[in-house]
Amino acid sequence: MKQLPLAITPPQQASFDSLVVGPNAQAVLHLRTLSLPAAPVYLWGPSGSGKSHLLQALATQRQGQGEQIGWFNAGDALPWSFCPAWTLVVVDDCDALDADRQQAAFALFVEAGTQGVQWAAAGRVPPVDLPLRDDLRTRLGWGHVFALQPLGEGDTRAALRREADRRGIFLSDDVMDYLLTRFQRDLKHLMGLLDRLDEFALAERRSVTVPLLRKMLVEGGPP
Repeated sequence: MKQLPLAITPPQQASFDSLVVGPNAQAVLHLRTLSLPAAPVYLWGPSGSGKSHLLQALATQRQGQGEQIGWFNAGDALPWSFCPAWTLVVVDDCDALDADRQQAAFALFVEAGTQGVQWAAAGRVPPVDLPLRDDLRTRLGWGHVFALQPLGEGDTRAALRREADRRGIFLSDDVMDYLLTRFQRDLKHLMGLLDRLDEFALAERRSVTVPLLRKMLVEGGPP
């Protein structure tokens, strides 16, 4: 019988300090120094480019100052109701909004603008290419729009190393090379794989090695 892993390492709360900036310095600086309320912000880029992390970092920063945040995702259940106590409204995965959630997001955007509340959103494509109703697409493109780029190999290694150190995992160069040469290189995917590997190593009572990683993939299936 295998040992069940204990959750001894809490999930890391997204913050600007935990972010590897890489090629996205302009967007990070803008959000980090944002004085609310300001013009709306829309982030776009491929999966793993850091869109959700940046939005979460902004929300964490504002909550740390005692503010209340409204956060919505394309998969969240309706209805979406506006709260006057919010200082920031966030909508993530805008490219995946269905017709009903497009209407809900548009209503939130209008109410936020009326109340002087900051708005921030993200999607995989620029506003002009979003498969959304025209009025919502136009509003998302009205403010500051930032195109995010995935991290290069050096920055990806640094991000993985930082997270491994936080978890108390020794990530050898062999394991790092295996991760970066055999799996898709977006950071979200790699962080999920590292999370699985951490749990598997605890259950197996073994150090993180390439053979252990191979065993995990055989027993648990590919990521």
